[in-house]
Amino acid sequence: MDEANRLNAWDGYIDWRNRPALHGRHGGMLAASFVLVVEVLENLAFLANASNLVLYLSTKMGFSLSGAANAVTAFMGTAFFLALLGGFLADAYFTTFHIYLVSAAIEILGLLVLTVQAHEHSTEPWGRVVLFVGLYLVALGVGGIKGSLPPHGAEQFDETTSSGRKQRSFFFNYFIFSLSCGALIAVTVVVWLEDNKGWSYGFGISTAAILISVPVFLAGSRFYRLKVPSGSPITTLFKVLTAAIYAKFKIRRTSRNVVTCHSRNDCDDNVTKRNGDGGEGIIGSFLGEALQESQSLPRLLRCTEKQVEDVTIVIKILPIFMSTIMLNCCLAQLSTFSVQQASTMNTKLGSLTVPPAALPVFPVVFTMILAPTYNHLLLPLARKTTKTETGITHLQRIGTGLVLSVVAMAVAALVETKRKLVVAEVTCYSSNSSTSSSSPLPITFLWVAFQYVFLGSADLFTLAGMMEFFFTEAPSTMRSLATSLSWTSLAMGYYLSSVLVSAVNFVTGLNQHNPWLLGKNLNQYHLERFYWLMCVLSGINFLHYLFWASRYAYRSNQG
Repeated sequence: MDEANRLNAWDGYIDWRNRPALHGRHGGMLAASFVLVVEVLENLAFLANASNLVLYLSTKMGFSLSGAANAVTAFMGTAFFLALLGGFLADAYFTTFHIYLVSAAIEILGLLVLTVQAHEHSTEPWGRVVLFVGLYLVALGVGGIKGSLPPHGAEQFDETTSSGRKQRSFFFNYFIFSLSCGALIAVTVVVWLEDNKGWSYGFGISTAAILISVPVFLAGSRFYRLKVPSGSPITTLFKVLTAAIYAKFKIRRTSRNVVTCHSRNDCDDNVTKRNGDGGEGIIGSFLGEALQESQSLPRLLRCTEKQVEDVTIVIKILPIFMSTIMLNCCLAQLSTFSVQQASTMNTKLGSLTVPPAALPVFPVVFTMILAPTYNHLLLPLARKTTKTETGITHLQRIGTGLVLSVVAMAVAALVETKRKLVVAEVTCYSSNSSTSSSSPLPITFLWVAFQYVFLGSADLFTLAGMMEFFFTEAPSTMRSLATSLSWTSLAMGYYLSSVLVSAVNFVTGLNQHNPWLLGKNLNQYHLERFYWLMCVLSGINFLHYLFWASRYAYRSNQG
């Protein structure tokens, strides 16, 4: 029996009891389905707080509006950045299984602190200390979960088979669907409870959601297969880079034709065949110096061929990662200014008055519709048309999302232009400008929803595409860390948005001009100009993306 289990074991995988994971018993869609349910609960707990936190800080904790906005931006950015820590620990020392459990415990502790604090909501210095302790415990927990849960689900599929790769793609699409399900409950039910019943109810529901997620996650334990940690990928990165720099600038070679590899000609041929970049393989690259001069390097800097290849792959995907930050910058801008736009417009749907803060419901619902449509209709059609396994490649998906973000910003600029025309018409009937700005404009807020439709589509294509691209292309020893780059892109997009607004106001405010995005009256803003600027920047960013994507050679099977 032991011999049979050994032959049937997954290479490099264990179960939750640290025994070899077995074919037919561990992994597959059943195991991944537990991850999808957990993500609904986890994102509900996170967004229930984040979506309404500005209001809580400004109305209950005595923060200024700008101070509250900055605090929320810092909180969300930190949470997404900490996904890198979760991914790193999962790759290096622990499994994704254990990182999730520890991170969930930390988030529960943070939410309990926030629940107690919300019951008191003291504005004294000690009250703010308790508030930030709770917030950043939540951020640490969220970061660990974001960094471990997607790769944990993706590791359940056998990438050596076509069916396993298709199921993994299916999983990433439905992971975004699960994100949206949690977000929908958070921005509707939980936000209503916070506004009408009390903030402690909202924090309490978030705590309950993450508490429930733990037994749901543990219920799938006997089905999970867990990737065995393989040591710090950061150490490998720095080792290869340091070795390459040392070999390039410190070692004086008497001849560039000297062979220092164990069997240089064979090594060159093998590596070039594997990397095939137009005749210039890994040995001809800068990092190849670390391999060419391996025998001349200090013992601690000597690198294996596999290590140099892995670092080369990571460097190749970084330009793709950088190209996605602008999209998330657009998402951040629209999530702030669009709500303010809607607050000046007619928000009635029949007899129902829709609060402007409910605008995020539109992209969430649209994503929930589009995700299964993509999986069950668009993707099979693309596979039949292209006669390939993937139908649409990862980079094509990301590129589609970037194009949609350009369209979204153009639509946003046109909608704001239309809104400003209505403002001008209304102002003609009243000499008091405050009247027109405080009374709802005779234009429905559904115009603003158009840009959200395009952004929801862009988010689905790009976020799911990024996760799958980073996971499949990254070396097996760095997959959790690489997948976490998707969340890091989101964090950097939020930070870039703040920098961009400040920069635009500084430049447009020179020579005593009025800055485009400054003042108490949105109708005096030049928001349409700013949206056109974002549209142009997004277009330039897409060209930058095309430059790198067109030159990228997949290491994984793209059909």
